[in-house]
Amino acid sequence: MDLNFSAEGQSWPIRLTGDAERTRRALLSALPMRLQLHTPKIAGSHIYWHAPFVEDPEGATHVLAATAGAFIYWPVRQFLEITFAPLQAENAEITVLGHLDAPVEGIAELAATLRRDQGRRILEGTLSEVDGGVSAAPAPSLLPQDIVAARKALWAACPSDISRVTSSRAIMHPAGPVFTAESEARVLHEFLWWIRAERGETDEAMRRHTAALALDKAATRLRDFCHMEETPALLFRLKAAMGDAHPFDALIDEAILVAGRIGAWLDLLIPWNDLNEAFRAALDGKRA
Repeated sequence: MDLNFSAEGQSWPIRLTGDAERTRRALLSALPMRLQLHTPKIAGSHIYWHAPFVEDPEGATHVLAATAGAFIYWPVRQFLEITFAPLQAENAEITVLGHLDAPVEGIAELAATLRRDQGRRILEGTLSEVDGGVSAAPAPSLLPQDIVAARKALWAACPSDISRVTSSRAIMHPAGPVFTAESEARVLHEFLWWIRAERGETDEAMRRHTAALALDKAATRLRDFCHMEETPALLFRLKAAMGDAHPFDALIDEAILVAGRIGAWLDLLIPWNDLNEAFRAALDGKRA
């Protein structure tokens, strides 16, 4: 099966391969997918966007074994990625979904543009089936409809309180609030994945309590330190739901989707390459 990835007026074919049937079904059910591209901060030679689904690894491939042109799903980061060269040092298991059916040089050029422009503008793209297949309707959620609706709205557009976080010019603003908010969301996202991984090993009541504490802590920081309202309100709502009788597997996945998307929107505000170059220059100046 072939997919079409498009961004910046160009398109690249992707051939789905392998036997990761569970992740492939989740991917296909989410198509066509509107996406925002992110530049990597550690692993290097890839472009990525956030996946609107939560799945465990299939195939247990080490991320550094991904060859140039691999199309992968990175579960604990919740990324869909296209690589264009060997990745830098990371340690994680990923799912290989397919391979770019085109020269990798085009993706490398897109990555250079993305690295230069992230934080200045959002580079959007699409992922769709070549034959234009129609996605199956998702099964009705067993969770409260207000939570589901809020999560869908979060994925559809950047909340206004996140968009505004770069506007302050008070002392050490906007860097302080932006970095604090992004790190809080990212750590929450990773921690919720850890709680999910304890399925079958840790008492559910303990997992619910731990998730509620993590959600409460992140929401409080976003509200009290970063001056947000709408975004932490959803985290507080998820915290409250952890104490109710909603099915926990569905609820923890919903919380992961929310935390990951909050972190994604915040990440897009940050001009990572400019900051990295300034950091290098400052360090070099200090040594001189």
